Amino acid sequence: MSRTASPVAGDDPRRRIPRTDAVLALDEVERAKQRLGEERVRNVVRDMQSRARAGEIAPEEVEGAVIAALESVHACAFTPVLNATGVIVHTNLGRAPLSPQAIDALEAAAGYVDVEFDLATGLRGKRGVSTREALLKACPAAQDALAVNNGAAALSLIATALAGPGSGKRSEIVLSRGEMIEIGAGFRLTELIESTGPVIHEVGTTNRTHLADYEKALGENTAALLKIHASNYVIKGFTSAVGIAELAELAHAHDLPLIVDIGSGLFSPEPLLPDEPTLTEALEQGADLVLASGDKLVGGPQAGLILGKKEWVERVARHPLARAMRADKLLLAALEATVGGPTPPVLEALHTEPAALKTRTEKLARAIHERVNVTCEVVPHDGRVGGGGGAEVPIPGWALRVPEHLASELRALERPIIATTRDGACLIDVRCIPEFEDDELASAIAALMKR
Repeated sequence: MSRTASPVAGDDPRRRIPRTDAVLALDEVERAKQRLGEERVRNVVRDMQSRARAGEIAPEEVEGAVIAALESVHACAFTPVLNATGVIVHTNLGRAPLSPQAIDALEAAAGYVDVEFDLATGLRGKRGVSTREALLKACPAAQDALAVNNGAAALSLIATALAGPGSGKRSEIVLSRGEMIEIGAGFRLTELIESTGPVIHEVGTTNRTHLADYEKALGENTAALLKIHASNYVIKGFTSAVGIAELAELAHAHDLPLIVDIGSGLFSPEPLLPDEPTLTEALEQGADLVLASGDKLVGGPQAGLILGKKEWVERVARHPLARAMRADKLLLAALEATVGGPTPPVLEALHTEPAALKTRTEKLARAIHERVNVTCEVVPHDGRVGGGGGAEVPIPGWALRVPEHLASELRALERPIIATTRDGACLIDVRCIPEFEDDELASAIAALMKR
């Protein structure tokens, strides 16, 4: 019998495609295996070999193509971007950027740490003690504090612990209709609360709720009063709402707790955001439990912060569901470093003076002009808090105005730049970009303008 002919003839250039083991033995590829793992690296090698067999690259280019491809492969699929939108807490871009201190804390906590171990006794210790202490130091009005894995978890855990299954006949939480909030992606806080068992007793109307409305709703099934800050919208005109102090007095007169969800999580008043409530003020006005997100104006990692009176925080912490929502060592470390450290990037961006932004933006325009002899206009541009905070509050600033088509091209860069498009132009706002990145930003924009 004649032997079947090989699919690759003797003079076929595909015979020159390097073997897998030979490519894997290259020094640069060996280093990549240590960083990415062998299977991931093998997939890149196979891909380049396939491209060579298809004639897309020459066999002699396979090794170089593998090395080049591996340089752009990261252990995490996330792509770091430059936020040129002027939106500080940008939910789609990961909300708060962590401070250098929080990043150092993450690295320190990445290995074995005494997260739940007492070094003095060698026995099991209490989890998150130092993070709790940092929160209490930042908010002296609180008697106790608990961190869980996000803001929604904090609200759900509190509602379940106070009015969910096992809490007896007290299953109702009283809430104003004007505070029945829907946030991003169709997520409704009322549905979250009711999903674990509590019943929401609605009071008042969308635009007006009075103290008498709350008082009429109280009964033997009432477990708590809840006030939620409407952080992502504003109701104007013929409106009325009941303040925390009045609600606290009513709740305490009936031996009930007052829960306040302030949303963004300021510890102290912020002059630029006068309508944004703070953890400290809410507690001083009589709230028993106050909750907020850790990755908004707190400027830390995704977390749910619960602060308040000791008896109520302890009750929430003892609930079985708290185990499912507990913070891991990385969250605890980054949160402690943020709360106890210097001003985080989020608040630095919020407090940046418009004049300083204008100076930076004009310098950026000059740098681009020097590279490609193109004049870019510097225009006023209002930033925003974002993340559901400071609704409708403009933060005065400046932006570089470039052709609209550059927005998609900036997103397609190896280091994507996310800008805003408006009125037929692409607006580049440097508020949320570290100043040391300005030269890279200028070079990237100039390079696109050369095309």
